[in-house]
Amino acid sequence: MTALDLASLAMLLVFAGFAMLVLSMLLGLGGRASGGGVVLLGPFPIVFGSDAKAARLALLAALAMLLALLAIYAYWWLG
Repeated sequence: MTALDLASLAMLLVFAGFAMLVLSMLLGLGGRASGGGVVLLGPFPIVFGSDAKAARLALLAALAMLLALLAIYAYWWLG
């Protein structure tokens, strides 16, 4: 996969996300929103969220990204 392919895929995903946002605003279905995130300061994670479920989900997403990074690292250096 070339850099041009990756850039095209990234732009396609950005436009798809924007289209989904516009569509959800036009439909006006309503609902409840919550959010969270993880900030890494060195080896120390700071997890935050609007409620406990969002914080737990953010932590699980951070762990999944860490495992994916380790798998890519192992493939790159050991493969």
